[in-house]
Amino acid sequence: MPQAPSGARRQWAADRAMRPPMRSPGRPEPSRAVQREFWRLIASGVTSVQAAEGVGVSAPVGIRWFRHAGGMAPLSLDEPSGRYLSFAEREEIALLKAQDKGVREIARTIGRDPGTISRELRRNAATRNGKPVYRAVVAQWKAQQAAKRPKAAKLVDNDRLREYVQDRLAGEVRRPDGTIVPGPATPPWKGLNKPHRQDRRWSTAWSPEQIACRLRVDFPDDGSMRISHEAIYQSLFIEGRGTLKRELVTCLRTGRALREPRARSRNKPQGHVTADVVLSERPAEADDRAVPGHWEGDLIIGTGRSAIGTLVERSSRSTLLVHLPRLDGWGEKPYVKNGPSLGGYGAVAMNAALTEAMTKLPEQLRKTLTWDRGKELSGHAQFAMESGTRVFFADPHSPWQRPTNENTNGLLRQYFPKGTDLSRWSAEDLEAVAYALNNRPRKILGWKTPAEVFEEQLRSLQQPGVASTG
Repeated sequence: MPQAPSGARRQWAADRAMRPPMRSPGRPEPSRAVQREFWRLIASGVTSVQAAEGVGVSAPVGIRWFRHAGGMAPLSLDEPSGRYLSFAEREEIALLKAQDKGVREIARTIGRDPGTISRELRRNAATRNGKPVYRAVVAQWKAQQAAKRPKAAKLVDNDRLREYVQDRLAGEVRRPDGTIVPGPATPPWKGLNKPHRQDRRWSTAWSPEQIACRLRVDFPDDGSMRISHEAIYQSLFIEGRGTLKRELVTCLRTGRALREPRARSRNKPQGHVTADVVLSERPAEADDRAVPGHWEGDLIIGTGRSAIGTLVERSSRSTLLVHLPRLDGWGEKPYVKNGPSLGGYGAVAMNAALTEAMTKLPEQLRKTLTWDRGKELSGHAQFAMESGTRVFFADPHSPWQRPTNENTNGLLRQYFPKGTDLSRWSAEDLEAVAYALNNRPRKILGWKTPAEVFEEQLRSLQQPGVASTG
């Protein structure tokens, strides 16, 4: 005669019947605590691989989490309240249960109510051969699944709001008379992080913040026509969130398919910039422009790894253009990872070209050079020793700390537009363009030309009895 099931088995079966069927996901995914810590590490500026290693998951898993979420944390980073059992508590329950401890003893050990432990053992136990067996990992997964409260995104439920957002973000470009301007034929979207030198779709292209704020102007009395700009970003970047297609990220100004954490963009490796060459260490006389001999420099970049070096003297605004020809073997030898740069502006080639340009000047007119954080000047110590010019680096993402050079680069784009091959110009061509710029009168110089002011500086250095400031 079959034995009647015990009260505990009957209660477990009753609880199981009240819940929807759950398909086994295979190996349960890491707990929310692990995912929360992963996104905290991402917010601190580390890479996806480093964040994955930090929480004990494989690198492909961390990369997949980051890409599927579009670089945005898909869950709150706040710690859950103590009302709910944590994964650590579930591990403790599993250990005590394996030692045949009773419910009340387990409750006393971890400081919980016996009813909480009893429900946990019934509801979140795994099934082995039809019998409940408590496993912490499975229990955590079951609790996370049961705690989900699927809520439809606002753009899913509100058709009028969705049409408004989509029209301002990805609507057609129209002429004043209302006719549509199709724009260029664009290649199919492949999910790449940024479009590189290719046509992009023409669209209305309002930013999410513009859309969110304009809703209050267009619908001042309609509370249903409200959405935050972050909710629009989430609909674009996070898979399955909202109804906006991922390819509409091309309608954003940056065109990024992944959102880059702010701390990560500020955390790029810059080992060549040490504490003694940061901008704050530059001599104070370079700031007021009263003393000549302090320069600002940068590169203007063209297609095919071509570039031109630009040097501008802060006092006279005189410009020098540095010729950076491609090295022997460019386009002939196959690419070698970590091999020599043949494009013309690797560290070695850059040092040689800058040294040649600067050593043509008198020593008193080559005191300092302020550069951005580019790796092309990673050999700055060797350059300083050979040319006698001390090098300082501006702060990250601070082009205003090299204002004269940035302004000059804008003027040079009239002669060397973006997206063109700059290697076709010879050193004589660059000298002619520099000559043209240096002979244009400047308002800041009292309508003198940079060439005239620079000539006055040279004459003052050649006068007998003038003390050297070098």
